[in-house]
Amino acid sequence: MVRHLTPAEAPDLLVGMDTGDDAAVWKLSDDRALVLTADFITPVVDDARAWGRVAAANAVSDVYAMGGTPLLALNLVCWNGDELSTDLLVEVLQGAQEVAADAGFVIAGGHTVDDPEPKYGLAVVGEVHPDRMLTNTGFRPGDALVLTKPLGIGVITTAIKSGDADQNVVEAAMKSMTRLNADGSAVAVAAGATGATDITGFGLLGHLGRAAAESVVDIAINYAEVPLLPGTRDLAEAGSMPGGSRRNLEWADQVLDRGGLAELDVLLLADAQTSGGLVFGASPAAADEAVAQLTATGHTAAVIGDVVAGDGHIRLG
Repeated sequence: MVRHLTPAEAPDLLVGMDTGDDAAVWKLSDDRALVLTADFITPVVDDARAWGRVAAANAVSDVYAMGGTPLLALNLVCWNGDELSTDLLVEVLQGAQEVAADAGFVIAGGHTVDDPEPKYGLAVVGEVHPDRMLTNTGFRPGDALVLTKPLGIGVITTAIKSGDADQNVVEAAMKSMTRLNADGSAVAVAAGATGATDITGFGLLGHLGRAAAESVVDIAINYAEVPLLPGTRDLAEAGSMPGGSRRNLEWADQVLDRGGLAELDVLLLADAQTSGGLVFGASPAAADEAVAQLTATGHTAAVIGDVVAGDGHIRLG
């Protein structure tokens, strides 16, 4: 998490900008600030190049969650050279390079260490206008909540590991995980959003719970409007549920009114995502327009609830 420095310690550091992962923002001028973030993950799929694409899209997500544009990245590689070939690592790096090319940033080297368990990600530098920054402290009563990607990645990747996910389900999950949040970020800024967060390991409930506390509001979620990836519910009903999702729900239950929803439904809202979408707040009219714009570009986006006056709780219905 970001350390919230005092102005005396670092007068030009914009504090309180954490989106839920490791990230910081440094103001360079009245119209420019740097976003600094880093993230890496263990393999979520068997294909090395696909893993590289997912890891890169996941790592750059924090820049988009702040309304920024990525500029430069460095590879972060943990690799077991005794068991894994260099050719496999090349595939991982090439996958990440494909994402960088799509996003318009440069991967300029990096660092590799020996590790029994492979991990890959990026340290990323981006930029954002200080007056148009999205933060998890910026959700406002009266906002409608827009989710830019469906949930279900945790359930599906768990099923992939056990061999229970069919090819169509895997392909849908891969398409979601490798879709950059660039469009979602641009649409959020254009909609006048000030509050946003990306949905990653802590799930929708975890990240929105943090945002509700930081923004000092309550969040109302309409479960029926929350999109799920194809196959998610069937796999969850068959027992494919990551332990991280259950831990997320244990935390969220401290601030959660379940509204009579079934246990499985609430668990799906807590599903631990890898390279998930953004959720942001905008006026109801702007939120509807944002969903229309995202849908036109191939996103599965939806208005999933509202921000109301409160003190950091989540209400389900």
